[in-house]
Amino acid sequence: MIEETVSGLGDEFFMREALSLARAAECLGEVPVGAVVVRFGEIVGRGFNSPIGESDPTAHAEIAALRDAARTLGNYRLPGCELFTTLEPCAMCAGAILHSRIARVVYGARDPKTGVHGSVVDLFGVERLNHHTTVLGGVLADECSAVLSGFFAERRRQQP
Repeated sequence: MIEETVSGLGDEFFMREALSLARAAECLGEVPVGAVVVRFGEIVGRGFNSPIGESDPTAHAEIAALRDAARTLGNYRLPGCELFTTLEPCAMCAGAILHSRIARVVYGARDPKTGVHGSVVDLFGVERLNHHTTVLGGVLADECSAVLSGFFAERRRQQP
């Protein structure tokens, strides 16, 4: 079953946009993760990993996409928006997602080391938090995983 966004476009459409951003990050030597924020079927925010290039540990794809969407919409709150990311969010990104009031998160590959939608913990499932978002994982998971696996395999090959 292919989930549909408010616009009627499938989740795969927006995940492919996030994948193209992940490939852009890879071209810059960054871990290839990309993200887009969508509102009413229109991309309003884009981002990719850039912590190395920006010397900024918070420069994750999700954070960059949230910042871009907030600037575009002129609001730090993003109700009714969806975030598509190629990798299961980490704790920092999940916190930013919840604070920005994102309605729905869709991700590709699981992250067994830092993922917080059940891989390590489930921050999205904490009932005591004041905002909750719907989360769907596994959209284009094989493609998202392959981009990451290829990146790290190439990195290992380059090491002396």
